[in-house]
Amino acid sequence: MTGLVFASSRSSWDSPNQRRSTPTKYDGVNLGEILKNERLRKVYIKCLMDDGLENCTPDGKELKENIPDALTNECSKCSEKQKQGTKEVIRFLYREKPEEWKPLQLKYDPDNTYVTKYAKQLEEV
Repeated sequence: MTGLVFASSRSSWDSPNQRRSTPTKYDGVNLGEILKNERLRKVYIKCLMDDGLENCTPDGKELKENIPDALTNECSKCSEKQKQGTKEVIRFLYREKPEEWKPLQLKYDPDNTYVTKYAKQLEEV
């Protein structure tokens, strides 16, 4: 489930003929601070779990809008830094906060399609 959380894989076009890529404006975010800060982490979790975007910060909105593409395309448009950040977030939630991980998994992967697809990576976290 490599792209599930904080993948921030929003696509943009530099020109009509160029490959879609992921903006790097959030690459400098300290994920460790967000993950360890319960209040901040819960803001992101609430954004990801709500049906609308009204409870999301701008970066939370971007993340939420792009999770499906990241899951479907194995975060292929993500930078290496974003892929590493995704692993950091998944590792933390999967190991330290399973009560937050499970609802996200159920929302974004109700049929276990991505759990199956990314089983090996999930075991490695």
